Amino acid sequence: MELLLRREDVNPNITDRKYGRTPLSWAAENGREGVVRLLLGRKDVNPDSSSKSGRTPLSWAAGNRRGGVVELLLRREDVNPNIPDMKYGRTPLSLAAENGHEGIVKLLLGRKDVNPNIPDTKYGGTPLSWAAENGHYGIVKLLLGREDFNPNTLSKCGQTLLSWAAENGHEEIVKLLLGRGDVNPNSSSKYGRTPLS
Repeated sequence: MELLLRREDVNPNITDRKYGRTPLSWAAENGREGVVRLLLGRKDVNPDSSSKSGRTPLSWAAGNRRGGVVELLLRREDVNPNIPDMKYGRTPLSLAAENGHEGIVKLLLGRKDVNPNIPDTKYGGTPLSWAAENGHYGIVKLLLGREDFNPNTLSKCGQTLLSWAAENGHEEIVKLLLGRGDVNPNSSSKYGRTPLS
């Protein structure tokens, strides 16, 4: 890698034909911190290169619990942490929140330009609703600590955070949400179901 990257005629942004992924994308997904560091050392590397599925190196790293790589990528100011993939419209924060990667969620929330309210395009779920649905209490608590989110955001089927947590039996998250004054306990989905039902 070092020998190849020393050459100015080596293009680090060429993608493979099958998946449309760059060397940085593959290294990020597989947690190869040394390789990521080398690639990011080149000024001509595109840190937000998207694969055919629309996933960036940050998305691959965040979704696969690669905290060291996430940290390296977030140090670059030219990395956009809010780019959604094309298939489901999921952001790196959404993927990390759904999968319970609390340390990575903390790293992402450390960037002021991270938007915690971006819903995915397929289901309309936000990072907070994915965390609530899957019972990731620590992540729900982290996200609720932010001032720039709406706890009553509805998914495409009209469910709120509270209804997702209640439906899946996540009692601690339900208690946490009911302890807030801005959560509507009577919200109903497009099918008329409330958190209580």
